[in-house]
Formats: sequence, C-alpha cells, structure tokens
Amino acid sequence: MQILSQLAAMPDEIAGLISQVPAERLAWVPPTWEGIPGERFTALSQACHLRDIEIDGYHVRFGRTLREDRPDLVSIDSYELARERNYEADNADAAIAAFRGARRETIAMLSMTREADWDRTATFAEYGEVSLRGLAHILRSHDLQHLACLHWLLAKMA
Repeated sequence: MQILSQLAAMPDEIAGLISQVPAERLAWVPPTWEGIPGERFTALSQACHLRDIEIDGYHVRFGRTLREDRPDLVSIDSYELARERNYEADNADAAIAAFRGARRETIAMLSMTREADWDRTATFAEYGEVSLRGLAHILRSHDLQHLACLHWLLAKMA
C-alpha cells in the first residue's frame, strides 16, 4: 500500500532535514513566525513534536479506530505538550531515534490491518468522520506539514 511506504519514509526525511540544521541553531527562533506553513516550532521542537504526536496521538487514534466502534478521537494541544515536556531542553538525535521507533510501530500496526478494517470509522476532532485509511492520509499530511516547516526554518536560517 503506497501510503504505508510514504509513512515509512518520514523518519529518514526528517532526519535528513534536521541534519542540515547547525547544532547551535536547533533551538533557534526566527525574528518572526510569519509565513510558517504549520506550527511555530524550532527544529528541535519539530522533532520532539513528531515523536510525541506519533505515540500519544496516532498510536492511540489508530488503535482505538481498530478496536472500538466509531470512537471519538481528540486533538492534542501541541503547544501545551511542548511546554509540559520542555522540548527546548530535549535532544534532537534522541527525539528522532524515538520517532523512528514509534513510526516503525505505526507501520507494523497498519501492515497487519485486514482490508475491511481500513474502512472502520472514527470521529476525529475538526476533521469529523474519518476512516482508518483517512487517518493514515491525515498522518501523512501532518508529516508533510512538518517537513515544510523545517524547509521554512532552513530558508530563514540561510
């Protein structure tokens, strides 16, 4: 399934972009966030956010959609999570490694999904009713948003 291979590529994509950020600029904040194509996170916070949303968000969302009948899936306040977990004091390499492992778990869970289960539905916050297949596409959209944010940060650093 193409969406699974796209999701599987994300850890390498994010690691490649983060590797282009000088170590002393991992927590760099631009003079303005105007124009950022997503959440206002530093490069380091982008990596931490991906790790946490994968585990606390999508593992839960996929699991509940597979186990429960039409569950209500909540959105996570990303900025509050970043404050609670003090992202700016974290380590980018460790965050990426944890994200890589979590994404492997996501791919394993989805790879074992029966064809009929891809049509199971849930209600997901502002997205409304969505199938498991739709959730996978929303996750990939989330991936692409954060890749765009890192490209934006790299452009601002240049």
